[in-house]
Amino acid sequence: MASESSFDIVSKLDRQETDNALNQAAKEVGNRFDFRNVDAGIRWSGEAIEIQANSEERALAVLDVFKEKLIKRGLSLKILDSGDPKASGRLYKIQIALKEGISQEDAKKISKIIREEGPKGVKAQIQGDELRVSSKKKDELQDVMTLLKGKDLDVALQFTNYR
Repeated sequence: MASESSFDIVSKLDRQETDNALNQAAKEVGNRFDFRNVDAGIRWSGEAIEIQANSEERALAVLDVFKEKLIKRGLSLKILDSGDPKASGRLYKIQIALKEGISQEDAKKISKIIREEGPKGVKAQIQGDELRVSSKKKDELQDVMTLLKGKDLDVALQFTNYR
């Protein structure tokens, strides 16, 4: 009869788009008049991103420019895990870690939302750092997607392998 349909809920980082946003932000910081002579910059530091400037306010302004570029490229700000500006010599630096994958705690929270608020015929299984959601009806899967998009979760979710 009807076979099971499913999709995966993942939290993956588009490194190319993130890199493009970072390069655009670095270019804007280099060209803008209000960032002249303040040693402002943004760059990769291993797997993290490092922002520096000669004052806390300027460092936060560079962070805002970077966030603006991420939004324009269609990336969620939930991928950022930024700290507060820290003094390092005469410069202030902000370390930004990039979040990828769904933690066990978040996976359980998402699974609970699906069980309690989603359609009754839907099952969610945690598989490592992603979730597999399955149902006999495709409409129910789309209802789950809509439900999760409406929730304010701490992770950026993407829906893949819809079949």
